[in-house]
Amino acid sequence: MSDTTQDGNLATSRRPSEDAGLSSAELARKYGLSVSGRRPSLVEYVRQLWERRHFIIAFSRAKLLAQYSQAKLGQIWQVATPLLNALVYYLIFGLILNAGRGIDKHDYIPFLVIGVFVFTFTQTSLMAGVRAIPGNIGLVRALHFPRASLPISFSLQQLQQLLFSMVVVFVVTIGFGNYPSLSWLLVIPALILQFGFNTGLALVFARMGSKTPDLAQLMPFVTRTWMYASGVMFSIDTMLEGKPPWIADMLQWNPAAIYMDLIRFALIDGYGGSHLPPHVWSFAVGWALLLGVGGFVYFWKAEERYGRG
Repeated sequence: MSDTTQDGNLATSRRPSEDAGLSSAELARKYGLSVSGRRPSLVEYVRQLWERRHFIIAFSRAKLLAQYSQAKLGQIWQVATPLLNALVYYLIFGLILNAGRGIDKHDYIPFLVIGVFVFTFTQTSLMAGVRAIPGNIGLVRALHFPRASLPISFSLQQLQQLLFSMVVVFVVTIGFGNYPSLSWLLVIPALILQFGFNTGLALVFARMGSKTPDLAQLMPFVTRTWMYASGVMFSIDTMLEGKPPWIADMLQWNPAAIYMDLIRFALIDGYGGSHLPPHVWSFAVGWALLLGVGGFVYFWKAEERYGRG
């Protein structure tokens, strides 16, 4: 046997004994190994998401098209479902309980339809966020990609659905005598801010739902309570007249009520600024930044734990 071969075998035989006293972390550093699924820095994480923007958009569109693929009426249900909800609420709250007092009788139906459609946007984004990780666990475990892509994609899906439905909102609004004006342009920043808020909310509940899948069973009760407290079917300031002011303030400043009221203010001529809380746009921006940025960071901090048993 040659000296070269002997030296090679000797080096190989020595390596296990040299590594025997090293910890796992030290061995990993020595041989250039890294943790699978390790959380990247926040800046790197944003960069990875931007690189996958085409996937996020395509995934949201595919989910939107597949949502009602088994129904005979197909995508019509995107509009029909909230409209049927609005009809039920009108019969119960509008006709039986007279919840529309304080609002011009001619404006109550547009008021109600806007409230139902806009709140549904937030509600469905939250529910989609809760199920984002558990509902796509196979994809999460099989492929390496920034997990925030899923809740962001689902929130984008709900935005596309709302934009599709806004055609009906505009038709109903015009049908009751509220014609397009410059104030209608306020719908654009209001929806952008609501989308930022909804995306952050989806990210927060995506992390919570990945740890506690049963949360999806509880959330319908939470969102239903939130809907009743947000003035979807009634004017908060009118219904709470005579009550302690802090109650009305708390309900009016909740984000679901703020975004609904901004769009009502933009589209309904008779829904003036007196129905809005003070500094409403500041609160709208504040909620969007708080949940949008805070929710993103909160989700990112648990990036390496998603999909693990």
